[in-house]
Amino acid sequence: MSSKRAVVLVSGGLDSSTVLAMALSQGYECYTLSFDYGQRHRSELKAARKVSTLMGVKEHKVVKLDLGAIGGSALTDTDIDVPEEASIGIPVTYVPARNTVFLSIALGWAEVIRANTIFLGVNAVDYSGYPDCRPAYLQSFQSMANLATKAGVEGNKLTIEAPLIDMTKATIIRTGLALGVNYSETVSCYQASLEGLACGKCDSCRLRKQGFLDASVKDPTRYQNNA
Repeated sequence: MSSKRAVVLVSGGLDSSTVLAMALSQGYECYTLSFDYGQRHRSELKAARKVSTLMGVKEHKVVKLDLGAIGGSALTDTDIDVPEEASIGIPVTYVPARNTVFLSIALGWAEVIRANTIFLGVNAVDYSGYPDCRPAYLQSFQSMANLATKAGVEGNKLTIEAPLIDMTKATIIRTGLALGVNYSETVSCYQASLEGLACGKCDSCRLRKQGFLDASVKDPTRYQNNA
């Protein structure tokens, strides 16, 4: 088995696609993991599958969950509108416990395939106020992971890698382009259409738009007509 094997969380968006390209460039054999968790649309899952295929990962897996059963987020509860203006504090697009759930399943798969690294695309600069995208959270999860697993107890320590954590969106975009990421295939919008067209108004779209502007790169995103 490869000594450089990793599970990479991919949402189909700009950040996770960049992280996948970075992991591959470092020589990792990558196993990508996405979640059908009751989010508003499936366009991002199609994008995650396509990006994984284009980049030549070893295996792509989609795990079905139902975080909509507990609600509490505009991304999983259709009674809560996705905000189209900047907000203060933790936004309603925060999904309770999402990264903890996702990382826990990634941890399980990593142990099964004997991967010592999990990559994810969280960012502390453009992180929209989500508490589970902070360095302190990732450090705590890594410590827990190595206490809670057979692999960790036997000395096969797991590392959580978040290489975008201190990058601006513009830097992320430049990094991905240098590694050959085709951002036109990615979907970042919180309320994309069935065809993957972005609304151009949500927090994620605003951060993405500004990133391409700051990077002085043409935005390849496919927007809805009114964006």
